[in-house]
Formats: sequence, C-alpha cells, structure tokens
Amino acid sequence: MRGARHIAVEGPIGVGKSALVRLLCDRLLARPVLAATDNPFLEGFYSDPRRFALQAQLSFLLGRYQQRDELRQEELFLQGGVVTDYLFARDRLFAQLNLSRDELVLYDKIYALLDESVARPDLVVYLQARTDVLVERLRKSPEGRRVPRDYVARVNEAYAEFFFHYGDSPLLVVNTSEIDFVAHRESLDELVAVIQRTRSGVHHYSPLGAR
Repeated sequence: MRGARHIAVEGPIGVGKSALVRLLCDRLLARPVLAATDNPFLEGFYSDPRRFALQAQLSFLLGRYQQRDELRQEELFLQGGVVTDYLFARDRLFAQLNLSRDELVLYDKIYALLDESVARPDLVVYLQARTDVLVERLRKSPEGRRVPRDYVARVNEAYAEFFFHYGDSPLLVVNTSEIDFVAHRESLDELVAVIQRTRSGVHHYSPLGAR
C-alpha cells in the first residue's frame, strides 16, 4: 500500500461504506476497522428521537473514541495500514441533525475533549450518491427500510455541506450514484489506482459503471 496508511471511507447512510472498506482491504492488504454499531439507545431513537437522541449520539461518540487505540496499534504494526468506515469528525454532523440546541452545547463540550487525542487519517474517501439511490440501497435490508426518506435526504445534504468545508486530510470525492463496487468489482481496480495516487488536496472521481 503506497502513501496513506490510514484511509477513512465516509458517506451518508446507504452509500456502501463498509462493503467498500472490505473490498479495499482485500486489494491493499490492509486491516479493516469498522465503526462500533452496538448502541443500546438506537432502538429508542428510532421510536422516539427527541427522547433518545442525546443518549444515542454520546454512545456512538464514545464507542468510536474507544477505537482510537486500535487504530494507533494497527498503523504501527501492520504493513498494509488500516481502512476504516468512519471519520471521527463526522459524528458531530449527526449531532447537529439530531440534538436540540442545549443538548448540542453539552455534546460539543465532550466532543472537544475527545477530538484532541484522535488521529487524523492520511486520506478520506467520501462516497457520494443521490438520495433516491441511497433510499433504493437501504430498502435491501430490513433495518434500512425503517429509515425515513426525508431523514436520508437531510443526512445526504449534511454530508455534502460537511465535506465542502473539510480540510483536515487529503480528500477524494467519489460519485457512486451509477456504480456499485460490490456488484461490479472490475471497476475497483481503477478506484484503487486513484486512491494510491491521491496524496494531497481535494480530488473528484466519477467512475463509469452500472448500478
């Protein structure tokens, strides 16, 4: 794996982050580090967002913070580096969507304390897709079908705004509306080549393919 030793794959719900992470790790001989999904407040959040939003958000934040040591160890000792399906900074994106003003003030105090000790990735791969494509992909799973379309649209817009201003790491923006890397793995070789030559700045890549 040339260049980046810590790659973070990001994007809105339904875009296929985790699946692409596994494919990239196979090609790059890297270690996948997937975001912890065990959240005891998530079920409550789906049924009563206002009541459980803060608990769910802090649970996700602390879970990802606890993974920082795993990332540091992998970077030091694994030849291929790591590929994650999350960026620590994106957690605040969801906090802004889901929390009230007072809850966000409390959240920000905790986030600021934790963020100082979290390593920044060498490269962020931001997967984009139209909202209708995200909804279509989410419908393929029982959990995904529970996510309202308007929430998917809000998350998608928030990601676009977040990465428009992002500057902490080199950024590769990949349009996946017309490509499914799991179903069309022959397109993966070209993406890997683009990733390996992205060393600085912001770059955009629109692969050709079929959904």
